[in-house]
Amino acid sequence: MQLVITPEESGRLDLASAEPVEVLMERAGLAVALAAVEMGAGYGVRVAVLAGTGNNGGDGYVAARYLARRGCAVTVYTLGPPKEGNAAAQKAATAAEASGVRVKPLGAPQPADLLIDALFGVGFSGSLPDVAAPWIETDVPVLAVDVPSGLDAATGDVPGKAFTADHTVTFHALKPGHLLGEGPERCGTVTTADIGLRGGKAAMLICGEADAARPARPRKSHKWSAGSVAVVGGSPGITGAPMLAARGALAMGAGSAAVVCPRALQPTYAALSDDVMTRGVGSGSRFTGDDVDAVIEQARRFDVMIVGPGLGLGQDRFVEGLLSGWDGPMVVDADALNALQGTEALAARTAPTVITPHAGEFRRLTGQEADYRVAATLPEEMGVVVLLKGNPTFVLGSQVWAVRSGGPELATIGTGDVLAGMVAALWARGLSGEAAARSAAFWHGRAAAELSQHMTVTAGLLANVVGQYAW
Repeated sequence: MQLVITPEESGRLDLASAEPVEVLMERAGLAVALAAVEMGAGYGVRVAVLAGTGNNGGDGYVAARYLARRGCAVTVYTLGPPKEGNAAAQKAATAAEASGVRVKPLGAPQPADLLIDALFGVGFSGSLPDVAAPWIETDVPVLAVDVPSGLDAATGDVPGKAFTADHTVTFHALKPGHLLGEGPERCGTVTTADIGLRGGKAAMLICGEADAARPARPRKSHKWSAGSVAVVGGSPGITGAPMLAARGALAMGAGSAAVVCPRALQPTYAALSDDVMTRGVGSGSRFTGDDVDAVIEQARRFDVMIVGPGLGLGQDRFVEGLLSGWDGPMVVDADALNALQGTEALAARTAPTVITPHAGEFRRLTGQEADYRVAATLPEEMGVVVLLKGNPTFVLGSQVWAVRSGGPELATIGTGDVLAGMVAALWARGLSGEAAARSAAFWHGRAAAELSQHMTVTAGLLANVVGQYAW
C-alpha cells in the first residue's frame, strides 16, 4: 500500500512538521542531486537548474550545491530571488553561490547536458511564464522536482505548456497528478523520497501485491464449497463475453461456473467449453423481462451472479428485474450497466453489489464524467462498490484504491469480461466485494502485463493465464 496525498495535504504536512523547513529542503535537494547523479551528472557535466522563487526553487539550489561539489558545471537560471520571508530558500541560494554555482536570470535556453526543473512545485496553478516556455523544447534529459512545471499536481491536467520529465523526484508521497490525466506521460519515472515527513490523510491508496488477497482453498473443499459463479448474459453476435467471464472465474479459483443464457444459445455455449456448465432459459435468443424468475431459479445454487456480459442492448426491464429479484452478491457489468436509466435500481438493492463500468458506461450511468472523486461518492449514496476501469483503475468502497498493475495492453475486447469473472470468483472464495474487486483488478493487470511481454494480449489468452495468479 502506497499513500497518495493532495497538494493541500502536502503543504499542511510541511507546516506541521517538527523538522525545520531548512532541514526538509536540505533533504529534498539531496534527493534531487542523487537522482541527477543516477541520470549521469558527474565531473564536467553541464547541469542547468531552472529555479522558481519558492520552496521548489530552494530544493533546486540545494541540489545545485551538491552537484557543484561533485564537479558538475552547474548554473542556476532563476525567475528571481527567493521570495521575501522565505528564509530557507534564501539560505539555500546563498550557500549554492558560495559553492561556486553560477546564478543567472532565466532567459533563452543555454547548452546543457541535464536540465533540472525546479520552477514550480505541487502548489502551482495557472500557466508557465513565457520566459520558461522555450526551455520545454530543449533536447536534454529533464529531472523534475516534485512535478514537472505546468502540470496540475491535483488533477494531472496541463492547462497550458508544461515540461515533460524523464524522471521526477517527489517527496513523502505521490500526488494525484502523478497518476491522473497527462501526469504519467509528463512525469516519466517517479521516485518518492523520504524527507522526514510523517502520516497524512490519503486521497487514495495504491494497491500493491500485499493488498491483493487470494484466499487459500480449504483441504476439504469441493466444487460447490470452493466458490461458485453464475454468469447471466449472451445474445447473438456477442456470445463470447459470458464464456470469457465464466472462464475467468474458473481460472481465478472458483470451484464451479455456469453460463445462464437464452435457451436458443445454449447449444453454442455447451460446445464452447468442457469446463463451464450451461443453463438455458426462455424460448428465444435473447432474454426478456418475463425470464427473470427462471434465471434466478437457475442461478439459485451459485454464490455470486454476474449480469451483463454479452447481454445486448434494450434489456432494461430484464436487468431491473434481476437487480430487485436476486438477493445474493452481484457483479453488474457491461450491458447490464448500459440497460440502467440512472442509478435508482442499483440504490434500491439491499444485497452486496459491485459495478464495473469503464468511462463511457460510467458517464451513461451517472450523467457525469468518469472521475474517481465522483465515483467515490457512489458507495455511500448507492451502497455499491465501484470498480472504475481505466489507467489507473479505481476501486471505491470504504476506501479509495488505485490499481496501476495493468496498462494499454488491456485495451482489447473481452478483457473486461475476464475481469468480471475474476471479481466474482474471489468474492465467492470468501473475500468481501470490495477486497475481491481490488484483488481481481490487481492480478488482472499483472497477468496482462506479463502476457504482453510475450505476445499480443487477447481476452482468450488472458483467461488462459490468469490462473497463474489465483493462489
